[in-house]
Amino acid sequence: MERWVVAAKRADFNEIGRKFSIDPVIARLIRNRDVVGDEAVRKYLYGGLKDLTDPGLMKGMKEGAGLLLENIRQGKAIRVIGDYDIDGVMSSYILKRGLDRLGARADVRIPDRLTDGYGLNEHLVRQAYEEGVDMIVTCDNGIAAARQIAEAKERGMIVIVTDHHEIPYEENEKGERRYILPPADAVINPRQPGCPYPFKGLCGAGVAFQFIRYLYREQGIQEEAWSFLEFAAIATVGDVMDLQGENRILVKEGLKRLRHTPNFGLQELAARNNLSLDQIDVYHIGFVLGPCLNASGRLDTAARALKLLLTDSREEAARLAGDLKDLNESRKAMTLQGEQEAIEMVEHSEQIRDRVLVVFLPDCHESLAGIIAGRLKEHFHRPAFVVTRTEEGLKGSGRSIEAYSMYEELCRCREYLTKFGGHPMAAGISLREESLEPFRRKLNTLCTLTEQDLTPKVTIDVPMPISYVRRELLDQMELLKPFGKGNSRPLFAQKHIKVLNPRIFGKNRNVVKMQLMDPEGYLMNGVYFGKGDEFVQFAGEHPEISVAYYPNIDHYMGRETLQATVVTYQ
Repeated sequence: MERWVVAAKRADFNEIGRKFSIDPVIARLIRNRDVVGDEAVRKYLYGGLKDLTDPGLMKGMKEGAGLLLENIRQGKAIRVIGDYDIDGVMSSYILKRGLDRLGARADVRIPDRLTDGYGLNEHLVRQAYEEGVDMIVTCDNGIAAARQIAEAKERGMIVIVTDHHEIPYEENEKGERRYILPPADAVINPRQPGCPYPFKGLCGAGVAFQFIRYLYREQGIQEEAWSFLEFAAIATVGDVMDLQGENRILVKEGLKRLRHTPNFGLQELAARNNLSLDQIDVYHIGFVLGPCLNASGRLDTAARALKLLLTDSREEAARLAGDLKDLNESRKAMTLQGEQEAIEMVEHSEQIRDRVLVVFLPDCHESLAGIIAGRLKEHFHRPAFVVTRTEEGLKGSGRSIEAYSMYEELCRCREYLTKFGGHPMAAGISLREESLEPFRRKLNTLCTLTEQDLTPKVTIDVPMPISYVRRELLDQMELLKPFGKGNSRPLFAQKHIKVLNPRIFGKNRNVVKMQLMDPEGYLMNGVYFGKGDEFVQFAGEHPEISVAYYPNIDHYMGRETLQATVVTYQ
């Protein structure tokens, strides 16, 4: 059973509404997203490119830029080493094209997920050395590669790390942390200790974008940096970063540019998915384009996705976009099979009692482990790891819930892991097979999650009658976009709603259209996406129900009608 909670954050909503000429309901929605103070509200509503932080504030930025520009002046070979996910691909693209514009002798290597693993490794370091590379620039990785970077330094290479992941640390018996930075010539990561850059939530491509902004400013071509906005936006959404602060600006402005992007790869990828560029929003990046770009790194090589973005041939872009879409269709089928196997395994084993799931799927493609872990997390509402067998041993990916910092908990179990890294909400691990069961037991022994933590929570922004919904309110809600993680679509609720004339549509019977009537007899069109038969049965058994909904406009045959989309019900 879901637990419905009303956000109860306080402020003078009428006064905020007066200052910014918005409805008090809109003011309340903004406060619910922890936006406090006139300047913060202004940036939230109207923030633009001028509100992005000066990239020079990022620790290591000046040093890294100086080293890079000197290498360019000397004509030395530079290698960008990225990662195989969407953030790594976009970061690599931004750095490659950005360095090309500066006249650099630069190329890119993206690790192969299966043969290289995540991030910088010894093989890539040695390969770079043997091929005469003078400088390595990492993106979306490198912060945890101390050993590999030490080897690069021993071979005489300059190393610049651009990354956004958590800084590795060791913790003593008193709980004091000692952060471990790699021995690079420059480390650019807003999360590192002592970095004055105020916004810590950039993705890897966001950091790479700020690096290029700084370099371009040093060379007097700063306005050209905006050409990378759509790529930073795609990475921010695809890497599921919080759409707060600078990330909201990057995504909002990036979506504007995406609608008229000159990039053949993005144009053709949209076309292959039957999308018009001018209709793309956060949803399409997260659930259509993003998975296609990620599919190459999961089932083939992410170099193919990078090639799609770099090509200057529309014909090649069309071919590569088709390949990526086909790969994604294969990925979806394999994921569904793994998801069903994992759920069945948990439900029919002692793990059903675990608060942290560690599911072993030895034959699962390792690239799908993270997606399946996410599905397990959603299904059981608890942190989940999916572990697979590889030639190098066991590898796994984890996805977490808000109350559980996955990275911190892994630090407490590091004795069972040969390698790990990640965020509070997601992580990757490597371990020996004999360590799997002790790792599972210790995770659960240390786990302090309560039953309340493990109960799905639905946060209601405002208990608001459907009769309050009007076009003016919806127009103002447009100012709150883009919606996504950390800036969720506003959710309203009303009790004592009657469901009238429900009709089920869709080949999977997953769409219900109806009319909703409030206690005063006010009628509004409604729609529900989910298990249609269950909804209709519930509504039939209960004369009145409570609905959590968001208002929107239904466009049908040239007519616009106010509508309530029911998200969940009780």
